Amino acid sequence: MISDNSSNIAQQMQSNDNPSQPKRAFTFVKTQAEVPLTIAVKAVDESGEVIDKHVACERPLTVYLNWRPIVTLMTLGAKPESLALGYLKNQGFISDVSQLDSVIVDWDVNSAAVLTREQTADIEQKLSEKTVTSGCGQGTVYGSFMQDLDDIQLPIPSLKQSTLYSLLKNINEYNDTYKNAGAVHGCGVCENDQILAFVEDVGRHNAVDTLAGDMWLAQDRGDNKIFYTTGRLTSEMVIKVAKMGIPVLLSRSGVTQMGLELAQQLGITIIARAKGRHFLIYHGSENLEFDVNTPSGN
Repeated sequence: MISDNSSNIAQQMQSNDNPSQPKRAFTFVKTQAEVPLTIAVKAVDESGEVIDKHVACERPLTVYLNWRPIVTLMTLGAKPESLALGYLKNQGFISDVSQLDSVIVDWDVNSAAVLTREQTADIEQKLSEKTVTSGCGQGTVYGSFMQDLDDIQLPIPSLKQSTLYSLLKNINEYNDTYKNAGAVHGCGVCENDQILAFVEDVGRHNAVDTLAGDMWLAQDRGDNKIFYTTGRLTSEMVIKVAKMGIPVLLSRSGVTQMGLELAQQLGITIIARAKGRHFLIYHGSENLEFDVNTPSGN
């Protein structure tokens, strides 16, 4: 159900007329729909004892663009508005944030309705050109997804091994749903060893789309950021992070062949199998300063 946030929307719209606050280029209305992320259940452990546990919620969310159904995502439901916007942005359905008019989420019918100020072109053509991917939680990209990759220019990052270790330690404080229930992936936008935003979802691509939606709305630059994910680094993940303008991709999991080849093409530093004090740099090792004495083979 949509939370009662009419006063929040009104304040947001009024703030555009407040001379003490920076002007926004457009007025955009966004709901703040909330649902529980976990539910309590009973489980029997290995000793036969009944214990109280939590499991992650999973619910469908159909994304509409100007009343045209685009995709149904299976999601935890943490930030559905940002998820819908990030998905549409990453798939090439909307390119300019000033086109946005509103996004309204209604969990009673499991929908996220995104409206733009003008009709978007080539929706039917984009929908007809789809590819099934390895992505959990969605698994489809559209024809425009890989367009304009040659236009992406990423900065050369500068990293320290000590900062990387500190970041990996700090990340452990942010995966609350995973600790409580498991069954989710986590993604974070980081700067140095600080986590600026962290999202968990049943699919890693939902999490990256949600963060992409947040960055898009805030018009945040990614050139000094690190993107962290618990999931594998596939071609789809690499492309989405490149579109966010982030030059470093850090994962607890591994990288696929196509993911690595695209990272090499796009100039993304790939650090995988990163946990504790272990990591493997598959591309961009020259961008890391090894400032920690680590015994060989550890």
